[in-house]
Order: sequence, then structure tokens, then C-alpha cells
Amino acid sequence: MRKALNTLPGLTFALTMAFGAAQAASLRDAATALGAANVKSIEFSGSGRWFQFGQAPIPNAPWPQFDVTSYVADINYDVPSARVQQVRKQAIEPGRLRPDPVEQKPDLYVSGGTAWNVAPPPNSPPGTAPVPTSQPGAVEERLAEIWATPQGFLKAALANDAKSEPAGANLEVSFTAGGKYHYVGVINARNQLERVRTWIDSPVLGDTLVETSFSDYKDFGGAQFPAHIVRTQGGHPVLDLNVAAVKLNPAVDIAAPQNVAAAPAPAPVAVNKLANGVYYLTGGTHHSVAIEQRDHVVLVEAPLNEERSLALIDKIKELAPNKPIKYVVASHVHFDHSGGLRTFVDADAVIVAHELDKPYLEGAWAAPHTLRPDLLSRSQKPAKFETYSDRHVLTDGSRAIEIHRIAGNGHSDDLALVYLPAEKILIEADAYTPTPGNPPATPNPYSVNLYDNIQKLKLDVAQIAALHGPGVVTLADLRAAISQATN
Repeated sequence: MRKALNTLPGLTFALTMAFGAAQAASLRDAATALGAANVKSIEFSGSGRWFQFGQAPIPNAPWPQFDVTSYVADINYDVPSARVQQVRKQAIEPGRLRPDPVEQKPDLYVSGGTAWNVAPPPNSPPGTAPVPTSQPGAVEERLAEIWATPQGFLKAALANDAKSEPAGANLEVSFTAGGKYHYVGVINARNQLERVRTWIDSPVLGDTLVETSFSDYKDFGGAQFPAHIVRTQGGHPVLDLNVAAVKLNPAVDIAAPQNVAAAPAPAPVAVNKLANGVYYLTGGTHHSVAIEQRDHVVLVEAPLNEERSLALIDKIKELAPNKPIKYVVASHVHFDHSGGLRTFVDADAVIVAHELDKPYLEGAWAAPHTLRPDLLSRSQKPAKFETYSDRHVLTDGSRAIEIHRIAGNGHSDDLALVYLPAEKILIEADAYTPTPGNPPATPNPYSVNLYDNIQKLKLDVAQIAALHGPGVVTLADLRAAISQATN
């Protein structure tokens, strides 16, 4: 007997209820022990630690840690769909000055090929009602988390004619889902799933290993489930969860809200001319600045992904015809700010980055990009870098573009600002994000540090083009945001 089981986008699993001889006994026994065939949905909850992928304060360092007091995952295997709710605070890092930890309550969803978050809009004043926001870049990761649960992996393995091979006292089970997503699991002699490895795409890291380990299986009111789950991604932990409760077959009905159910259109590139030949390029969550030189363009920041980079290239061709993008200045290596750099390597631009970033990016970009091939994976062009330690200047003899490391900033050791002395324009990311409403009761130390650097460098700033936030502000706005620290 076969039953249809929808999983990854465009994929239907055929779950074999009467297991064939081609499937190893321990796979069958493990599925029986965990009741995989009869589990349509599951909820597990607990506490532990979560780590913010792609946001290391130093390249190659572990992802920043958050302490999780509540974690609840609800999964429907038939759709498939999931909701994950957390209550968490960023952990204190000795020696690194960060804002006082604020309790976060992320509410994350996926259903079929649609992912979304429910939260107040970015940069909205306190008390703003949460709204669903599309997260197309999270679909792969959230679906992979469904099939990297014990029952989920066994259901998918049985449905995809998994290959089983002895591995010492264990059994290694592997299969490919959706034509390209490869899963490898290890079942021990007690018929317990110990580990699942799979790969998802990252604009920076390419085919990125996600490995989930399970231990301390116990009976949770009739449900066999691990009491400890550890997940790593890109070589560092992203989750360390102590499971406190499990429910089998709860009601889990998750449908995409109407405003995110349709495929979202890419955010257009909006243009705000800050000075002659200086363009503030907005229109999404992350911004860039294009600066014309005599015979070329310097772009500050290539955020997010290739899609955004291609939109920036098209817009710059409109603004500065016949001027190639010769340099791209990276503010820092955090993945949301560096995910579009590979596109500009393919376009023959020179990447201007802190000396910490070059070896990290070269290593990351050497990885394969087979799950979602980009332009650079096809052209295989070598990256060209100009690096600096504390200060670098790009000039055409007329307009100077200064790049300064923001010394002592707790956000990232490679964080940089860009300054145009003739135009008195400062460009920065993550050190100061203008927000509406009154200044915070406790000034953000990143912003205090930015102001201190401006003073030490003796920069005459008239405009601040923040690469997050609603628009251009002034130095007076920054002073107001940190008023308690500067009075």
C-alpha cells in the first residue's frame, strides 16, 4: 500500500507501508521503533542554545550564542510544514561590548515551498503589531530541518528507496530527495537514528553541510525521541537543544498567509541622489551606495544574494552608462552583507575588504555551488582583492573615497565605514541603524563607538547613509540616538 507524502517543493514521496526486501532490517526496525509510519505530525519542546548563522564577530569564529529558555517546534510531515517558536537572549561574550541583551521571540514558519516570519516590521516603533513577512531564502533550511528529525528522516528514507550500507556496528542510510537534496543518516545497533547530514545552499558558503546529532533517546509518554539534539551548519553549532516534552500527532495546521503565499517579487532598487555622482540605492532590507569616478564606479556593499547584485548592476548601468563597476567595498563579512559579492567577482570587480576577510572569503568561495549554481560557479574567475588594516583610500585624482576600520566595535572586528570628504557623506552598516521614535533609554554601544571613531578620525559628517533603516540622516541624529552617553 502506498500513501502520498508531499515534502520538498515539487516533490511527492511515496511512502511504502509494506517494506520491501531491498530495505535493510535495521531501517525497518528503526522506523517501527519510532512509529514513523503512524506519525503524521509531532511537537517537541525544550530549552538550550541557539547560534546566529553567518554573523560571527571574527571570520572563522563560531556563530554568536543565544540562550534559549523556550523552544517549541510543531511539524506536519504530510504537507510538509512547520512552526518554530523561541524565547531567547544573546549570551554575554567576555571582552566584547554588545547592546544589553533583549528578549527575542522569533516565530518562524514554512509550508510547502513558502517560508515566512511573523514579527513587527523592521525599524518599527515599540508596540507595533506583528505581521507575516516572506522569507524565500529560508525555505531550504526549514524544510531540511523537518526531514532531519528522527521520524521525518525515516519517513523520507523509506519513501525515497534509500540505500543502506553497513558502517561498523551501525547502518548508513542515504537518499536523494527532490532531485538534488542529499541526506545521509546513521542508525545504531539499538535502531536509533544518531545523525543526519544534508546540504543546503548559502550565497557565501555554497553547498553548506547541515549535520544534526541525536542522543539520550527516551520514552516521552509513548513517543521515542532524543532528549538531546545538536545541529551544526557551516562547521559551527546552530542549535543545542535539551528536549523536555514530545507530543505525537498533535493538530498542526499551517497554511501560508495570503500576503506571502504568492512568490514575492524582488525588491526594486530605489535611487536617492546624495550628491553629484553619489547614489543611495535602497528598496529592500539592505542598502548600497554607488559612487562615480572619472571612468568607473565604486559600489559600497553587495548584500544578500546574487539576485540583489544583478538588480544593482542593472540600476548602476542606468545611472552611469559606460562606466564599469571597478571596486566593491565590503563593510564586513557577515553573510547578509556579503552574500552578493561573488556576483561582482564574476563581473571582474575588485573586492575591497579588511585583511581579516580575504582568506575567509577565498576559502568559502572555493566550495562547490551545485545546489544553486551562480555566475561565478560557472565562470570560475579568480577573486581580486585590495585589503587594508585600518585605512584605505580609493581615488581617481578628483574624488577620494576613504575606508576606515571602525576600531573597537563589538559588532564585528572587520567592520568598516566609508567616508567621502568632499561631500561630507559617511556610509556605514550595523553600527548605527536609524529608527523612528524617541532614542533608546540605553544607547547602543555600537553607535556610541561609531561616534567616538568619527571624532577620533576628525571626520566632518553632514549626511549618514546607513545601510539599514529608513533613509539618510545627519550627525545630529546620531548624537540624539546616543544622547545619554555624550551629554
